Amino acid sequence: MLYGVTPFARNAFSLFNALDEMDKDFFGGSMSMNTCRTDIRDEGEKYIMESELPGFEKEDIKLDINGDYLVISAEHKSESRENDNTENKNNPRYIRRERVYGSYRRSFGISDVDTESITAEYKNGVLKIELPKKKPEEPVAKRLEIK
Repeated sequence: MLYGVTPFARNAFSLFNALDEMDKDFFGGSMSMNTCRTDIRDEGEKYIMESELPGFEKEDIKLDINGDYLVISAEHKSESRENDNTENKNNPRYIRRERVYGSYRRSFGISDVDTESITAEYKNGVLKIELPKKKPEEPVAKRLEIK
C-alpha cells in the first residue's frame, strides 16, 4: 500500500510533489541526466557501438575524432521560461516539466580502429556506429648488407 506511506494532499500539485520526493528517496537524490548508455560489441573485424540518445534530432548529434578518441556529443536546445503566464502553441505554460533538456558527452578510445572507414546512423533514438579494426601490418622482411 504505497498510498499509506506517503501523505498525499487532495490536489494534483501536492501529488506531483509527493511523487517527486519518492523518486528522490528511492534513487538517492537526483539521477544523473548526463548519461549516454552505450553497448559495444566486438564482431571480429569491427566493433559495433550503440548509444541511447532518445529525443535528439540527428542534427543535434556530433561525432568527432580527437587523436585516439571518438567523442560523441549531443545537445538539446530549448528556451527556459520561468514565471511566464502567457500561453500559446509555441510557448505552453507548464505545470510540471520532467523531460530533460541538456547535453551528453562521451569519449571512447579508438587506437585500433581504422578511422577513415567509420560509419554511423541514427534511428529511433539509437546511434549505431561501425568501427572497422585496423588491419594488422605485415612484418617487414628485408636483408641487410654487411659492410
